[in-house]
Amino acid sequence: MAPADLLAAPPHTAAAAFIALVFGLVIGSFLNVVIHRLPRMMQRESDNYVAEESGKPLPHTDHYNLAIPRSACPSCGHQITAMENIPVVSYLALGGKCSGCKTPISIRYPIIELVTGLLSGYLVWHFGTGLTGFAALLFCYLLIAMTFIDADTQLLPDDLTYPLLWAGLLVNLNGTFAPLRDAVIGAAAGYLVLWSVYWAFKLIRGKEGMGYGDFKLLAALGAWMGWTMLPLIILLSSIVGAVVGICMIASKRRDSDNPIPFGPYLAAAGLIALLFGKPIVQSWLPGVF
Repeated sequence: MAPADLLAAPPHTAAAAFIALVFGLVIGSFLNVVIHRLPRMMQRESDNYVAEESGKPLPHTDHYNLAIPRSACPSCGHQITAMENIPVVSYLALGGKCSGCKTPISIRYPIIELVTGLLSGYLVWHFGTGLTGFAALLFCYLLIAMTFIDADTQLLPDDLTYPLLWAGLLVNLNGTFAPLRDAVIGAAAGYLVLWSVYWAFKLIRGKEGMGYGDFKLLAALGAWMGWTMLPLIILLSSIVGAVVGICMIASKRRDSDNPIPFGPYLAAAGLIALLFGKPIVQSWLPGVF
């Protein structure tokens, strides 16, 4: 969305995009909580399950979820106040430091908020405020959460991949982004494609090349956009992943034997396909849409 396009848009469209941007900043703040806490919730649940199976006392008995306890500084335990929790603005006002102990706050928090806000405004401007626009926002928010969780932990939680998959099928009951038949085939094909790559790589190299979460994420992207978008998504994600991986290895930030999370590249490719996939595929294969 170029600035000139936004200025030329009808007033109600520009207003809706601006409201979505502000709303997206708030959602971005919540996504920071999801990204930080969901893997820890999964680990705590796993620890308790192992302890229960072995007859040992549960290691985690306190309440820990997306709402409890209140957000606090990991260094000094200072609880974040409402005024300190305003997206982006509070980070700038605090100078990027905790108000209690002055420990630097990661710049990633306001970046996620800002990216979520900007994407929200763009998606509403692009798709409108109807079902398509709201569905696109949900799609985007889940992908952002999965991108950073996978980058941090190399995990794509079922709590996010399955809702994304089922939401895609439900959204396409009336062909919002793809005919339902194409969406169902896309979900099955998306899973089977990476499942096949996983086992081929394991048989050849004797080790795992990706996780099961990647299968589920590509299946979800197929459910949202149909099977015709899968070649584009796989191509885009592979190119970006290869370029980033080579750069990281060349800069010695990652050893060639260490796995590189594939989820962020799938998510980026999925978002590109949602916004621009149809004209790209149409240029390759006229008559597909």
